Amino acid sequence: MLRALTNSLRSLFSAVSAPSGPRPARPTGTTARDPRSRSKSGNRINFDTTPRAPLLDAEGKPIVKKPKKKVAVMVGYCGTGYHGMQLNPPHKTIEGELFDAFVKAGAISPYNADDPKKSGLIRAARTDKGVHAAGNVVSLKLVIDEAGEEATVENINKQLPDQIRVWGIEKTNKAFDCRKMCSSRVYEYLIPTYAFIAPKPGSFLAKQIIEQEKLNPGITRPDEESAKFWEKYEQLVKEANFTEEEMERIAEWKPTSVEEYESDYDTVRLVKKFKNIEYNAKREYRVSQEKLTVMRDAMAVYLGHHNFHNFTLGKHFKDPSAGRYMKEITVSDPFVIDQTEWCSIKIHGQSFMLHQIRKMIAMASLVTRTGCPVERITQCFNADKVNIPKAPALGLLLEQPVYSGYNQRLNDFGYNPLEFSKYEEKMQAFKMKHIYDKIYKEEVTENVFNAFYNFIDSYATEGVFDFLTAKGITKSADKEVDVPDKLTDAVDEKTEKKEEEKKGEKVEEKKDDKTSKFGSCTIC
Repeated sequence: MLRALTNSLRSLFSAVSAPSGPRPARPTGTTARDPRSRSKSGNRINFDTTPRAPLLDAEGKPIVKKPKKKVAVMVGYCGTGYHGMQLNPPHKTIEGELFDAFVKAGAISPYNADDPKKSGLIRAARTDKGVHAAGNVVSLKLVIDEAGEEATVENINKQLPDQIRVWGIEKTNKAFDCRKMCSSRVYEYLIPTYAFIAPKPGSFLAKQIIEQEKLNPGITRPDEESAKFWEKYEQLVKEANFTEEEMERIAEWKPTSVEEYESDYDTVRLVKKFKNIEYNAKREYRVSQEKLTVMRDAMAVYLGHHNFHNFTLGKHFKDPSAGRYMKEITVSDPFVIDQTEWCSIKIHGQSFMLHQIRKMIAMASLVTRTGCPVERITQCFNADKVNIPKAPALGLLLEQPVYSGYNQRLNDFGYNPLEFSKYEEKMQAFKMKHIYDKIYKEEVTENVFNAFYNFIDSYATEGVFDFLTAKGITKSADKEVDVPDKLTDAVDEKTEKKEEEKKGEKVEEKKDDKTSKFGSCTIC
């Protein structure tokens, strides 16, 4: 009886509250406030079924949409002049160049050309500004040429600058994610062996090392090899026959502007002559087997799983994501290029954080050149904060991402494995011409590594580099040292400017139009 009464009241209420007349038609597009405009997940639903007008080609005919395939694109590039790998408008990036080339080659439909997200663009490894890659992978959906993947690769490469190459394209399953399914990555770092020479006698760091050794004897290693180098250097300075007045001018010369630099030609000439003595002596330096062994021992400390919170930015010791695993590290025998001796360091790890490799290289080389115990690196894995400067980006390149685990699954799905070995010959030729050659030449012209280590040696702030002396890690080690970044960035910007000027000259030769395709590029 109670149920019957409830139903009667409900019917009466509906009759009173319902509007008279027929129910209004549902609008084609509902507002954001209409609860019907959202799905159960909360996402908005567009009820507008008006067909989109087709895009037209140059002849005014509708552009037909072609089927897309999920693929892995294997690429290599020289990062000079680019603000890293990842899209970062309005800056010039590797992904930006690649996406434009995909569109121009017809691998991406004009319907999707306005937004890379529509194609699901993802990169396996993000590289920083100025960093190179012999091999990297991007995964996305592409329109494959009817002639096959090789024809698509050829069409894309025609649209790319010589310093960016597509090695190959492999079809994958729809769920493939080149970043998440990458099991590990291999990086290479090229460093001149003169980076292992001890700080210049008389520099602030050299004085600190001597002072702390007196207070804490028996901790740092003696370095007769470096002592002999600096004795030879002093002899070369004497043989240059600088007068006492000239040496004073050199010591006091600190131009505050470009105008002052250009106006004082005689002093500039003297300073260059003086600095060239050190540059040339370092280029003639050849590392001993003993010192190379120290560098190898230092790099070997990184093997295995460690807390790398001190080797990146913004990570706390207790942050689980600071833990990383290094699988293999090798330091090559030295080799000579244009009179300068170099070493190649290869690091194979599961994953890396921002600036991690550059800080690993810097710490190992600083331990080698200052004579502090190799165990100091192990102490950097502990909770104490140590601000390790990062080595120049110039020497760093991504060798390749590795898909050892996922390749078996790709094979099970009937797809080819993702391997760079089939492109090894092309990649090696590319590295020699567009990566190694640029690294060597830039070091000779800009003295990047010399400037970096000289800055460290002369950084006259008490306690900042105590961790490189017999004193060890102190509270002062947590002070930020960001000037080396500015120093290396200045070199990057100068190189970018030169690259852009060269491109501008080529455009002028072809076309006098001020609105050339290079006019819209933003170089920062």
